Amino acid sequence: MTSFTRALRRKPARRIAAVGAVAAGALFLSACGGDDDGDMAGMDHGSGNSSASASAEAGATGFNDADVTFAQMMIPHHEQALEMAELADGRASDAEIKELAGKIEQAQDPEIKTMKGWLESWNKPTAMESMPGMDHGSGDGMMSDGDMGHLKGMKGAEFDKMFAEMMIDHHNGAIAMAKDEQKNGKSADAVKLAGDIVKGQSAEVEQLNSILDRL
Repeated sequence: MTSFTRALRRKPARRIAAVGAVAAGALFLSACGGDDDGDMAGMDHGSGNSSASASAEAGATGFNDADVTFAQMMIPHHEQALEMAELADGRASDAEIKELAGKIEQAQDPEIKTMKGWLESWNKPTAMESMPGMDHGSGDGMMSDGDMGHLKGMKGAEFDKMFAEMMIDHHNGAIAMAKDEQKNGKSADAVKLAGDIVKGQSAEVEQLNSILDRL
């Protein structure tokens, strides 16, 4: 090493050339390392090289037909529940019915917005062209126009009782739909919302049954 150092000192031009070669080598290794990192990132399925590409891929592959159907059917189901809850204002006489109607509005309105946002991000329509099965008596709990008209005509204790009976059927329909999503859905967010619906509306069904027992 000593003789090599002396040789470099005697010949500055060679020293500069050697330093240049080392620097070029370092740049080459750095460039190769960057390519390796990129290749590895590309091999990480779904991670991509940026959060933007990761989000795009997740949006394209993070859901299935069951998720789409769940959102498209639950949106009008929730909207009808909101319509029923709004009728309680000025018609209901039972304090617990009034309180529960308010809770339904607070819970389901944000959920509607969330599900519409999912469908937009999935490039899917927010409503089906036709809604097979979405009618009274099909098991989904949806009320017919006649049912809704009848409820609108009620007031006081009669309204309270009919509201409770109709909302139990309505909730049970939503619970069944949510359980289907838990079994068949792919979107983690949609499956989680389905679980929240099962838990929250099951508790409300119990409360409504308790109200009916004392009305």
